[in-house]
Amino acid sequence: MKFFFVFFIYVPFVYSELHTFMTTYTGINGQTFEGIPEFSAVTTLDGQQIDYYDSEIKKLIPRQDWMKYYAATDGWKVDSEIREQVQNIYKNNIQVLINRFNQTRGVHTYQRMYGCEWDNETEDSHGFDWYGYDGEDYVSLDLKELRYIAAVAQGIITIMKWDNNRAQLQLLQQYYRHECVDWLKKFLTMRKVDSERRAPEVSLLQKDPSSPVVCHATGFYPSAVTITWVRNGQEHHENVEVEEKLPNEDGTFQKTVILNVHPDDWKKDQFVCVVEHKGKTIRKILTEDKIKSNRNNWKMNQHFCVAEHKEKTIQ
Repeated sequence: MKFFFVFFIYVPFVYSELHTFMTTYTGINGQTFEGIPEFSAVTTLDGQQIDYYDSEIKKLIPRQDWMKYYAATDGWKVDSEIREQVQNIYKNNIQVLINRFNQTRGVHTYQRMYGCEWDNETEDSHGFDWYGYDGEDYVSLDLKELRYIAAVAQGIITIMKWDNNRAQLQLLQQYYRHECVDWLKKFLTMRKVDSERRAPEVSLLQKDPSSPVVCHATGFYPSAVTITWVRNGQEHHENVEVEEKLPNEDGTFQKTVILNVHPDDWKKDQFVCVVEHKGKTIRKILTEDKIKSNRNNWKMNQHFCVAEHKEKTIQ
């Protein structure tokens, strides 16, 4: 597996029975661009960022609204402290690797990606724990054989040391088999409970008086939604454009249906945007005072789990 150096992770929310829970630590040594921290930590659930930490802000930040409930617990403070500890360890580890690879200058990165996958249909799960250096694989943990594998010759010294700690390896095996999956399920439940409360927010939008009128529904979950334009009590399909449903970063969805109609027509006849979601109906009657229009700058809105073991130092 190739290791790719990343800072920000965004994958559109998709329906899948396979769920992934992953934490990525990234340490950097050398001159970097302004605004790029020397250490960052990102946790994702099904590809969506749920928390973030870096060496400049020096605190753990929830990236989803539903994570704020967890952020209010004592566990959040512990997680923040762990990030600070890992930050200091990474500073040392990068320097060890620079010497091991006989490098004297340049920007170098050390990264770890670990977590687990769980299939909620079969209940199958597996853990993963990968380390990379300068964008390439360095070492990885084989949980079946319960040993580390070196991807490069420089990693042999590391795996010899880590493989000798059998008690630590067994703790990791238990963690990836049970605790990691338990955290994954917990956060899935928190996300689901929060999302089930999400009814669509419906707005009528128009760039200027001569532009089409957009019926925009956003922030709803689950994704099934029906949006129709009704003219004088009858469904209206003429000059109506239905846009593709899109995911929002918080796991909810948005959808737009555009009505191309002259203002004289919708002022003479009654046009209503009807949004149906989870058995509930929202109606927006098209009138001038109901339209949201920002004509100068109009835009459409287009656990964390820490493995309960100490981050290892490289020697």
